[in-house]
Amino acid sequence: MVLWLVLGVVAFLVIVGIFDLVQRKHAILRNFPLIGHFRYLFEMVGPELRQYIVTGNDEERPFSRDQRTWVYASAKKQNNYFGFGTDNDIEQTRGYLIVRHSAFPRLTPRAGDPDYDPLYQIACRKVLGGARGRAKAFTPASVVNVSAMSFGSLSAPAVEALNRGCKIAGCLHNTGEGGVSSHHLHGGDLIWQLGTGYFGCRELEGSFSMAKLRETLDRCPQVRAIEVKLSQGAKPGAGGILPKSKITAEIAQIRGVSGDRDVVSPAAHRAFSDVDGLLDFVESIASETGLPVGIKSAVGDLGFWRELAALMEDGQRGVDFVAIDGGEGGTGAAPLVFSDHLSMPFKRGFSEVRHILVEHGLDERIVLIGSGKLGLPASALTAFGLGCDMIAVAREAMLAVGCIQAQRCHTNHCPTGVATQNPWLVRGLDPTDKAARLANYVITLRKELLAVARACGESHPADISADRLELLDGPLGSRRLQETYGPSMTA
Repeated sequence: MVLWLVLGVVAFLVIVGIFDLVQRKHAILRNFPLIGHFRYLFEMVGPELRQYIVTGNDEERPFSRDQRTWVYASAKKQNNYFGFGTDNDIEQTRGYLIVRHSAFPRLTPRAGDPDYDPLYQIACRKVLGGARGRAKAFTPASVVNVSAMSFGSLSAPAVEALNRGCKIAGCLHNTGEGGVSSHHLHGGDLIWQLGTGYFGCRELEGSFSMAKLRETLDRCPQVRAIEVKLSQGAKPGAGGILPKSKITAEIAQIRGVSGDRDVVSPAAHRAFSDVDGLLDFVESIASETGLPVGIKSAVGDLGFWRELAALMEDGQRGVDFVAIDGGEGGTGAAPLVFSDHLSMPFKRGFSEVRHILVEHGLDERIVLIGSGKLGLPASALTAFGLGCDMIAVAREAMLAVGCIQAQRCHTNHCPTGVATQNPWLVRGLDPTDKAARLANYVITLRKELLAVARACGESHPADISADRLELLDGPLGSRRLQETYGPSMTA
């Protein structure tokens, strides 16, 4: 009897293990058959455990359990509501966002209504490249887009899932600085990021090549805009870092590098060395390609932004968009002191830059993009209240395609196959299933942004004025957003 029981248990485990290996919905189970089920068990009983012996729902960083739960549920089209009211200590949390809703909200269209949109599409209010008359100017169809994450930092299936998901959701996909790979070419429109390494458009010694830029664009019509990366919020002034352990032959070929050492992009560009040279570089690419060209930067020295605005004021040269990355933004690998202490956090940095642009009359000529932990409804609303035209999300998009915040991105041991090149771990990620989850997440985020806009009596989240957004200042006070972040909020 005992023998049959043991054999039955073994047979059951073998069947479950085989099923785990062949199923395609859960990367954790494909990569770690049988033992991967413990992750879901602990997740199921997590609230009870944390309530007594571990952490609260809002204590984990960089994303709390509640935030990750919202992303996961939204990506899977599950119930993303929370019961029994907020568990946040609202009056004791400094900087806690409160939205002052309208007494006369707009009605929300339902399925069957003539203006109902199942994708909850929210177009940008500006034409990207329109102010400077770029030949290929366009209006971005979505104010929520996927931020820069390169092939190399992420696995091939993860990049493919993001691009397919962007096609479904109708949003833009930023390539990151690793160049345009075949995994980016699954129907989603692209913003091609050019970092200091000029991957995909570089000469052998590392200098920029306009001819190779043209070659890539000729075979990749999905590229709708080009972003010149000056710096990234999590590691400004350090250049991109791709550890040797994550460099495959394919990645080395796409980037035009050897695979025998870490790839550390230069801290500064070789194609220009000052603001005047930057504008010449931007205009040369725009003239050659007809594409809108912008810059991405963290915020440090404000002298750069003042000089940029002054040189753009006469309208002869200029960038088509500015993407501001906050110091709280993510990265696959960075020195601790850079990720913890360099560059301003998003709200402060963005508001300082926008104030300079407003002073020079440039804010309406440039599409303003925010990034840096903005992929949750409340933080996205704050970004729009500060004056963003669009936002770009990265780690939240990773969560949507399976990331569990293991924080192993820099080791090549990401257990879900998202941020690794390990063949065994990568095989667990099914790009078709994860593409649908990415699209669900983006659509749900747009849906909630529209819902809050309508609660404020508006039809677009960018129309929510800053005076409707209030930051609690402990139990006895509060400040409106424009009071906290300066005169550019009232412009």
